Amino acid sequence: MPSFDVVCEANMVEVKNAVDQANKEITTRFDFKGSSANVEQKERELTLFADAEFQLGQVRDVLVNKMSKRQVDVRFLDEGDVQKVGGDKVKQVIKVRNGIESEDAKKITKLIKESKMKVQASIQGESVRVTGKNRDDLQEAIALLRKEVKDLPLEFNNFRD
Repeated sequence: MPSFDVVCEANMVEVKNAVDQANKEITTRFDFKGSSANVEQKERELTLFADAEFQLGQVRDVLVNKMSKRQVDVRFLDEGDVQKVGGDKVKQVIKVRNGIESEDAKKITKLIKESKMKVQASIQGESVRVTGKNRDDLQEAIALLRKEVKDLPLEFNNFRD
């Protein structure tokens, strides 16, 4: 039976490349000279450091710009609160999403069931598997999800005939 998986996974290699490029630009920019502004990456967590909140906003803008140039969807980023470190320095933690949360998976399955299409959706951990009798129905389901789900950067993989 033909099927595909709906997932929400960032390409971590491209995220790392974007972080490296952002750090390189930050070290060469004139307005960051003598400051401790940088971006650190640990697994799926990015930490932005700067001397002031305004500068932190500029670091975030550089990072988002580099990610968009590397085709990493910025909807993968969950920005945390700005925290004061020591003195007048600030930091912000940004988490990179991985997987579809259960509430979002339920919305996706409900959307597919309400569309009265000839496909079935089931939640498989952090992804949603969609199965149907023929490829055309599955392609209609992909088109429906691309049109209706705007707040998640969905990808469709593991397409089987």
